[in-house]
Amino acid sequence: KMETNDKTSPVTPEKDRNGRKSIIVTSQLPELDWYDAIGDTTVADAILDRIVHTAHRITLTGESVRKLKAFKGR
Repeated sequence: KMETNDKTSPVTPEKDRNGRKSIIVTSQLPELDWYDAIGDTTVADAILDRIVHTAHRITLTGESVRKLKAFKGR
């Protein structure tokens, strides 16, 4: 879970850029898992509200490239 001081950090840069500039967010967690990871439903809602409603999502599938490279190296 995120520490209290860290919870508002992801909101601040996005707030300054909202509607004016692009921002790229990457995550290994599905959106619904953010609530548990953040630990505060209100903060998670605020972050997801700002990011998800205008997002272009790219979902990667398949094996991890790191895992494939490690396997080739054996």
